[in-house]
Amino acid sequence: QVQLVESGGGLVRPGGSLRLSCSVSGRTENNARLEAMSWFRQAPGKEREFVALINRSGGMTYYGDSVKGRFTISRDNTGDTVYLQMNSLKPEDTAVYYCAATTLFSIIATDYAYWGQGTQVTVSS
Repeated sequence: QVQLVESGGGLVRPGGSLRLSCSVSGRTENNARLEAMSWFRQAPGKEREFVALINRSGGMTYYGDSVKGRFTISRDNTGDTVYLQMNSLKPEDTAVYYCAATTLFSIIATDYAYWGQGTQVTVSS
């Protein structure tokens, strides 16, 4: 079973930076490859929102409009850890951030079978 564990959340002032990490382990039920890893976020009272995607090789990334130019997704050489570097943070970035994995190539949350437990990011002065 694929397991995802996020870390790196916390409280930061507007304009500050944080880096989230997601450790990936295990196998899918049918040994299918994980084609994409993504970060989603969910603020209180709002729907889960796509933030960023990276493909299996790390050669392709995609971002939600609200974070383009401020956030960067990456993965280490082993593919076992995915990062989300968040710069120029705004109060509206406050949310629980989730790491997710899929055997598809998608930014749709319902296409993701594997999810981490989430990490809280709070942007406030």
